[in-house]
Amino acid sequence: MIWDVRLYADTYVDSVIQLSGTRALRATEGVDWASAAMATPGNLETLQAEGFDVTSGDLAAAGANDLFIAIRAESQQVADAAREAGEAAMFSARGGSGEAAAEKPARTLAEAVERQPGSNVAVISVPGDYAALEAHKALSAGLDVLLFSDNVPIEAEIELKDRANRLGLLVMGPGAGTAMLGHTCLGFANVVNRGRVAVVAAAGTGAQEAAGLVDRWGAGVSHVIGLGGRDLNSQVGGRMALSAVKALVEDEGTDVILLVSKPPAVEVAHAVVEAAAGKPLVAALIGVPEDFSAPDGVVVTRTLEAGAVAAMAAVGSKAPDVTEGLVERVRELAAELPEERKLVRGLFSGGTLCYESLVVLADVLGDVYSNTPIDKKLGLPAPEHAHTCLDLGEEEYTKGRPHPMIDPEARIELLREQGADPEVAAIILDVVLGHGAHPDPASELAPICAEIIAGGGPRVITYVLGTEQDPQGYERQRRAFEEAGCLVTETAARASLAAAALATRNPALAATAL
Repeated sequence: MIWDVRLYADTYVDSVIQLSGTRALRATEGVDWASAAMATPGNLETLQAEGFDVTSGDLAAAGANDLFIAIRAESQQVADAAREAGEAAMFSARGGSGEAAAEKPARTLAEAVERQPGSNVAVISVPGDYAALEAHKALSAGLDVLLFSDNVPIEAEIELKDRANRLGLLVMGPGAGTAMLGHTCLGFANVVNRGRVAVVAAAGTGAQEAAGLVDRWGAGVSHVIGLGGRDLNSQVGGRMALSAVKALVEDEGTDVILLVSKPPAVEVAHAVVEAAAGKPLVAALIGVPEDFSAPDGVVVTRTLEAGAVAAMAAVGSKAPDVTEGLVERVRELAAELPEERKLVRGLFSGGTLCYESLVVLADVLGDVYSNTPIDKKLGLPAPEHAHTCLDLGEEEYTKGRPHPMIDPEARIELLREQGADPEVAAIILDVVLGHGAHPDPASELAPICAEIIAGGGPRVITYVLGTEQDPQGYERQRRAFEEAGCLVTETAARASLAAAALATRNPALAATAL
């Protein structure tokens, strides 16, 4: 086995480009493990754990502004081929022809603004230790900020959002993976039609699911404003959610506001929905208490599906029947399962979709264990014979490897593992499309699903989050999973209900009203 490392001193690429490089490296046949990343202490620690020597050579003096490509492969020839593929994936955007090719990338935010003086948004994706400083620079330049970086201290987030509010600007994040402003997609985003519903979300894939459903059902979307996952907690206090809602109240292009959040602080959620000041607002607050009181003109739901249905009604449209044919299909699949298969396993790439599944499954199955539990008593490790839902985008699964929306490798390993468990009745699999996501996730995941199903394993319930305008092709992805034998549902929540219906042999559960 060859351990090959190449250092690119004083070369910074953001985390999305690092992930695309890593994906290209690992796609090379004969590569056992590979990574393209900045030489931060955490990434060097991961390298060392994988058997690379970080105490000598170029890596010994490397720092956070240096890029490395590390490859463990069966031969030097394979390593060289993989490195070429990784370099092409990361650096091709810097190429071109003529004058564009000769111009080096901007090294600072100020230089970038000087080159493109009409800019009004800065997308910041640097290590968390440096993210707040760069965001402050962007605010000083009069730019709204999409702060993709995570690991930003909460005190820094509060300071940034207070300053943005004083300046009349947005700070979306930290950890904000998606947004759409002026119909321009930022980060991981789906391509939607223009419409009258604006999505404000403290939940990345929650924003994508809400916008995707509203788009597929014909209403269209005016804006998607990501807030970062902590905005509606008690410390941050909804600082940016309040600003976003107040701005959308004044926006003539928005008729309905759809607020989306993972479990929020109840008192903060109350303040945010009240800021709608009479403009129709639907709040899809996952896990919110059922007795949550809301002012007139505000509809509160506990799931993303129900929130999208309510938003459609608020703009005078009707959502389609997402349960059509579902009960019959579940009944057919349940008849094929041996009696001992009674457990549900959720393998999620989207953190918000995992939260929603925990809420939906708990209502019908009772305790469900998770690495991101809503009830902290239901954390891992789970007891034997327990239902589980895993958010595979969390750090314990992404350290040293790409996010599962970009690279399905981690999910394939767990998919095979759960597919071999004789007690598992159903596996829930979300597949997120859009800019930034894997170019063809079905090509890698569907064959594994087909193997499991054909081998007499559990049924695989798949939900494809996306739109037909997404580069991967929504219908094409759905069709690939259907041809593999998966049950493909119309919403993420329906996938969880269908899995519960299979596990309990109660097909009617799949049509439960949400």
